[in-house]
Amino acid sequence: MLAAIPFPDISPELFSVELFGLEFALRWYALAYIVGILLGWRLAVMAVNRPRLWPGGAAPMTAEQVDDLLTWVILGVILGGRLGFVLFYRPGYYLENPAEIPMLWQGGMAFHGGFLGVVVAALLWCRRAGVAPLKAADVMALATPPGLLLGRIANFINAELWGRPTDLPWGVIFPGRLAQACGQPVGELCARHPSQLYEAALEGVVLGAALIWLAWRRGAFARPGLITGVFLAGYGLARFLVEFVRQPDPQFVSEGNPLGLAWHVGGVGLTMGQILSLPMLAVGAALVLRAMRGRGPARA
Repeated sequence: MLAAIPFPDISPELFSVELFGLEFALRWYALAYIVGILLGWRLAVMAVNRPRLWPGGAAPMTAEQVDDLLTWVILGVILGGRLGFVLFYRPGYYLENPAEIPMLWQGGMAFHGGFLGVVVAALLWCRRAGVAPLKAADVMALATPPGLLLGRIANFINAELWGRPTDLPWGVIFPGRLAQACGQPVGELCARHPSQLYEAALEGVVLGAALIWLAWRRGAFARPGLITGVFLAGYGLARFLVEFVRQPDPQFVSEGNPLGLAWHVGGVGLTMGQILSLPMLAVGAALVLRAMRGRGPARA
């Protein structure tokens, strides 16, 4: 008998209402974005309102500037996340169906694209506001894990982005034809790694707790770039590891490539998620080394 956990019966929608013949629904995924942004905003405001966390008792921005930066970040997340999904994961499809690119309500966002969108938006805002980019990046990095945590939980509730088949006792029997297409004998259920929850724990809880500890207990804001570096390296490593048990996107899977490797030579291969995570890990490690050598404050 398969030792696994049945998927909880949770609707992707919290509630829906019909107005003037149109149905409007609040989904867990949308709520995750909203609450994650609010929690991140509060963390950022708490940080800039505590002079003792900053060298010389001077935060790089005011609470009002955090509010302004938030608007730019939201635009970066939405535009970058959508374009990242289009370019990294389904370029062929959207080349044939360009009118569907702005249809966000159909789903399809990529973290790495959203990250690049935030980088561009933040750099533009820093230039406009006269704020040191590395210091602003540290504030944003501190504020990001709550959104990652809630977003991955929403992925689980939506029964999407599940993991590879497993016989471990905490495997989850996700619903749907694709989730149950594991090549098992007819009549048997397929259990998969709850990779969304692995990512929620690593990217949200573990990484978030580490950044808060560094900021509040270890004076990390005194070394511009340290918080950002730990975030980038931590996320890159977490995502790289989880990709080993995460089901690859269907466009990368074929009979000759069952593991969905986007790049492989001989016996070595990487998924698209791993390929996109390696630059984050490398840049994060470089920022940590730079900050720990004491070069950060002079060039922030």
